[in-house]
Amino acid sequence: MNLPIDIYYNCRLNTYIRHSYYDIASEPNVPSKPNPRLTKFELEIMDALWRLGGSAAIREIQESLPEEKRPAYTTVQTIIARLEEKGAVERTKKIGNAFIFKALVSQQSAHRRLIDELLDLFGGSAQPLMSHLVDTGKLTLSDIRDMERRMAALPAEPKTDEHTE
Repeated sequence: MNLPIDIYYNCRLNTYIRHSYYDIASEPNVPSKPNPRLTKFELEIMDALWRLGGSAAIREIQESLPEEKRPAYTTVQTIIARLEEKGAVERTKKIGNAFIFKALVSQQSAHRRLIDELLDLFGGSAQPLMSHLVDTGKLTLSDIRDMERRMAALPAEPKTDEHTE
């Protein structure tokens, strides 16, 4: 299938870039990308997109960011392009000159990936993180009780007999 491709010059990278306006991942036999690793700035842009209902134009995303640290329109445009390359967003339609982008990654899955990566830094153990949260007052007794209730509601793990020969 021949897809229309735009070729444009990227001054920052000093190279020509090929770009299609079609969602190639929706084509048959093209595997979807896994939950991508996002930078802090990409997460801020995704948070703005999620707050806007998961779908918005670049201008809407840019204007929804806090005014005191609001990046330029072209900066948001660049980050959205990176997110599109990573498979975190897709262009869904064009209204006038503006493309509407839709989040392909849920907020929950992005946060889970981030937390899993953090736990990997501690060898998979949540204990150092939990200790820090308790020591800094960010984890309260109420939070712990809520977690205990949630853990009690989990299905019981199958018991293994350690004395089996």
